[in-house]
Amino acid sequence: MSQVHPVDTSHGVSAALSASGVVDRIVDRTGPLPQLQLMFEEQHRLLWLVMHPEPKPVFTLPLVDSVLRVQNALRAMVEAGEPMPVEVIAYRTAGPAFSLGGDLDYYLACLARRDRGGLVRYAETACAVMAGNLSGLGGRFATVAAVHGRALGGGIDPARACHVMVAEESATFCYPEISYNHFPIAAAPILTRRIGAVEAERMLLSGRAFTAAEFYEKGALEAVVDDGAGAMWVREFCTKTAASRRSRIAIAAAFDRMAPDLAAELAIAGAAWVDHMLALSEAEITRLQRIVQAQQRLLARSAG
Repeated sequence: MSQVHPVDTSHGVSAALSASGVVDRIVDRTGPLPQLQLMFEEQHRLLWLVMHPEPKPVFTLPLVDSVLRVQNALRAMVEAGEPMPVEVIAYRTAGPAFSLGGDLDYYLACLARRDRGGLVRYAETACAVMAGNLSGLGGRFATVAAVHGRALGGGIDPARACHVMVAEESATFCYPEISYNHFPIAAAPILTRRIGAVEAERMLLSGRAFTAAEFYEKGALEAVVDDGAGAMWVREFCTKTAASRRSRIAIAAAFDRMAPDLAAELAIAGAAWVDHMLALSEAEITRLQRIVQAQQRLLARSAG
């Protein structure tokens, strides 16, 4: 699915044409994008990646792969010297929750057939998306995430990898994996860059839920906004930072270079996660199956 907003022609015919066709040009490179909708707002030079995970609000492999293909298309377009009206890439999700985390159904299916390759593909795809968000696709774009509802475990990290993450007031954040002898793929390297290693470790080992205000106080959010105001905040952010955007992207890239090599850290984290998953006992796998059942009950109540 894609939608192109009306084009501001004040920058001339060529700019208008490049703006009006940006979604089509991306999709020409990516092909169909399951579970992902692209929306371009020319006024803000803003490309929305609106995530529609199915059948649950989790980061499914088709969704994560769609996001990665969009990232790769944008990189390729810039490298080819094509007109690029996009300056800000922003993420949000449809539905009552931002994300309930990684795709446990997929994990369990891989474990049932001892499919190491399937787990490796999931970890590598997710890590590539997070590396792209944190680096701004190599210092080319600003990245923003707008969170609402629940954000759990590995569902937090792709958003927190962005330069800016904003949450609505009623949003909640929790890394519950430790309670199930499990851990999110990239939370340690991603969180550490934002709030420091000590606070990140405490958060991951606590297993507790944090309100948006608490998450903000720990330095894990850039802003807390009224419920329903996340997308508007992103648009206002685009307007306020337009004049300094190149400098902001350059500063983010400089801090990224100063930090340890994220790609190497994510590769190690992803490999460790795959090994850990394949070493789970039957009892631990049963506990993961119970989480899936709990997710289904939660979604059934929400639907009712």
